[in-house]
This record gives sequence, C-alpha cells and structure tokens, in this order.
Amino acid sequence: MTDTITLPMQVDRLPGAAGSRQAGPCTIVILGASGDLTRRKLIPSLLHLLDDGLLPEDFSVLGVGRKPLDDAAFRAEQRTGSDTDERRWKRLAPHLHYLSADLDLPDSFAAIAKRLESIEAKRGRERGRLFYLALPPSAYAETIEGLSRSGALPRRDSADRRWARIIIEKPFGASLATARTLNRIVKAAIGEHQVFRIDHYLGKETVQNLLVFRFANSIFEPVWNRDHIHHVQITAAESLGVEHRAPYYEEAGVVRDMFQNHLLSLLSLTAMEPPARFQSEAVRDEKAKVLDAVHADLAVRGQYGPGTVAGKTVAAYREEAGVAAESVTPTYAAMRCLVDNWRWQGVPFFLRSGKRLARRATEVAVQFHTPPHLVFPLEPGGRIAPNVLVFRVQPDEGLSLCFEIKRPGGGVRLTSARMEFGYREGFGETPHDAYETLLLDCMAGDPMLFLRSDATEAAWRVVDPIIEQWEGEPPDDFPNYAAGSWGPAAVDNLIARAGAAWRTP
Repeated sequence: MTDTITLPMQVDRLPGAAGSRQAGPCTIVILGASGDLTRRKLIPSLLHLLDDGLLPEDFSVLGVGRKPLDDAAFRAEQRTGSDTDERRWKRLAPHLHYLSADLDLPDSFAAIAKRLESIEAKRGRERGRLFYLALPPSAYAETIEGLSRSGALPRRDSADRRWARIIIEKPFGASLATARTLNRIVKAAIGEHQVFRIDHYLGKETVQNLLVFRFANSIFEPVWNRDHIHHVQITAAESLGVEHRAPYYEEAGVVRDMFQNHLLSLLSLTAMEPPARFQSEAVRDEKAKVLDAVHADLAVRGQYGPGTVAGKTVAAYREEAGVAAESVTPTYAAMRCLVDNWRWQGVPFFLRSGKRLARRATEVAVQFHTPPHLVFPLEPGGRIAPNVLVFRVQPDEGLSLCFEIKRPGGGVRLTSARMEFGYREGFGETPHDAYETLLLDCMAGDPMLFLRSDATEAAWRVVDPIIEQWEGEPPDDFPNYAAGSWGPAAVDNLIARAGAAWRTP
C-alpha cells in the first residue's frame, strides 16, 4: 500500500426528520430538573421536536428540583441553555412548569402527584405521564418507590390510554447484584413495559443504521461471520477529563461508566442475529442473546497523567478537583471479548474507552480477513491492507469502507481506496440529537432502543469479574498514560495477540 484515495458515496437526498410519529398528549416530569442534563439536552430536544411537529400542542413539562424557583424563573433558567430565537422559545415556554421539592422527603411525592393533577385538569383530556430520572443513581430506588406509593406513577396496562412510563439513566446498578436488586424494586412498583432504561448512544443515527446496513443489504450479511471477519474494534475515546463529575467517577470508573452500557450495547447490535421481524421485542430478544453469550478474558486498565490535549496542557486525573490524591480509579480500559456462539466463535471483539485521549471519537470498525493467497506482486516492503468497514458514531456520524484497487499506469500496483458517507453531507443537515429520538420513542411507547432488564443483567455479568479482580488488586503504576495519547503502552499487546493493531480513529 502506498497511499489512500477517498471516494465520496452518493445517496438519495431525503428529509432527515427524527421520525413521522407524533407523540400523544402527555406530561413529562423531569426529576432533577435543576441539573445540567435538563438544560443542555432535555429541554433543547423537546424544543426541536416541537419545531418538527412531533409533539402535540397538548403536552406539558413539570420540572422538579431542589432550587426554590417558580414557573417563570424555571423558564428563564432553561432559556439560557437553548440556542434559539425568541419566537421559537415562546412556543415552548408556556408548556414548562416547576415544582420545588426535596425528594429525600416523603411528602414531596404527594406534592408531585397533586401538581400533576392540577396541570392535567386544565387540559381536560386523558394524558400519558413520562417520568425522567435525571438524578444520581443512588436515588433511583427510593424515587421509584415514592412515585408508586403516591399514585403519581401508577402501574397500568400498556393498552390503557393513560399510560405511565419512566426513563432511568445509566448506570443501572453498580454490579450484577445491585442491578438485580434495583430490578426487583422497579418491578415491584411498576411493570417492565413501563421501564425505559436509556442509553443515549442507541439513539444516534449511525448506531441505528447498524441494523439497517446489515439487514437491508444482502451483500453484507453473508460475510458477517467468523469465516470472513478477523476481528471487531469498538472505540469510545474522550478528549475531556472528568470535568464536574469527579464524585460520581471516583465511584464508577471507566468500566461501569462506559463498558457495561455503551460499548456492550454497540457490541450486541454488531453481533446479533437477524430478528424474525423488525419489532421491538424481537430485536431486544436477539440483543439479549448476544450479551448472554459474551465473556471478557483479557483486560488492561490505565489512569491519565499530565499531558497535552488539543494544544492545551492538562493536569493528571489525581489533580482534578474532587479526586483523591492517591486515587486508583481507572480512566482507561481495553478488553477482549469473545462471543460463544456459532457465528462468532473465535472472533475477538476489542473494546476500549478512556478519558483525556488524543481526540473525541466513537466508532465500530469491522476488519475482514486478508486474502488467503495474494496473486499480485507487492513492492519491496509493501503489504496488502485488510478491508475495513467503519461506523462512525461521533463526532462526524457516517461510515466508510476501505478496499484495494489498482493504481493507474503500467504494471499492477495496489493502493487502498476509502469510500466515505457522512450524514451531514448526504442529507444536508446535522443528524438529530440522540435524546430527541429516544424521548419521542418513549412517548410513542416503542422500547426497541432501550435496554431490557435481562440485557442489563447480562452486561453486568460480562464486566463484573474484571471489576472485582481490579478492585482486589490495586495498581502500583498509576498514572500510566499521558493525557493526549491513546492509552497505556500495555494495550498494544492486548490486540497484537490477534495479529492486529489498534486503528487511529
């Protein structure tokens, strides 16, 4: 290989709307509404859905938080987090309400139920209720029990017009044992069909496109197996540090924060069998089967030291505000996972994620076997590059396919070509935010992109042994990678055992 040629892909230009379904009348209750998630993601997502005509005029938002705000103050606070003009904001603002309440106090849940009844009485129609837990994970159990006891979150049959659902942010538990306990608490209060365990990665266009790409194109599915695929790399790299999340991150670490949910979700979509039909439970059944067959047998951990990221000198993790001076919390991990089934036996899935890496990038890279016998002569020192199919999840959503071609001129000289497709270039606009897709799906009652209890527990079974081993063997070499690098040196040996090397996203 001497160079690489990039070839753009051609696509039909179709509208890039988030979906064609309109949510029915409902009240969205955001618990923890005075936090950053509400201002940065949830309210802007609702504003965009309203702009796209995907929300009915008959909807309301009730923010619940500890801040002593009234409706007007809450609207003003949320306005500062939305990049929009005054006309657009005036459409959303009347739908926003606020209740100041401390969820540590049992009486707060009765106050939420009473305020909901007041809001809904003014609308005069049967309405659904969607509760969003934008709260610390430690508050999930008591909050769900409190909402159930107060009657604000009733257990209702899914066929009832007045539906009631709850969105739970990750992490869902801190181990297999705690996830099982939380599942028991949730199921004692409400039905499984009412629970939407959110993973915002699954709302991204490229992640959803994994299913379409595999099962709507007959040229790829026949080679999607151990006979043709050498290995798969799944990367979620972040250039940022822990920012304001140090108290949470010190308890969680990178495996609980990224692997148990995001990376294993990407693995399940990449490795799942074709569902019998494109229906929520059929798809979720296949994802759960994959996770039940996964085990991790090799892993490397790391913690970042001082370094340079994007031309800026940054401090070590142990120097971040809120981090213990001798912290042994891993900020980087890589592991080899194997899927014990017929399709994938012997094919390694390499997963890696870390803070303060060289750049922000999330991708799934499928590397195919090289030809078993090369009939073309290579230049001295030359080699043939493997075919690689890459799904870019962020920041530039799209996909690429690398393959070998002949260079023009006399003789046969090989070079690599890469065909590129980007959502922005292909459809003329930036893909909708993942939270928009997921909020709309939840209001529509479609759980396909949300995690089921059995899949959540299966994912914990994969990572628990690694977490337990590491917590029993504190490292003595932290920090072991410089900020701005691609992780500790030992990670190269992890993938080299398979005769491969890490890609640079």
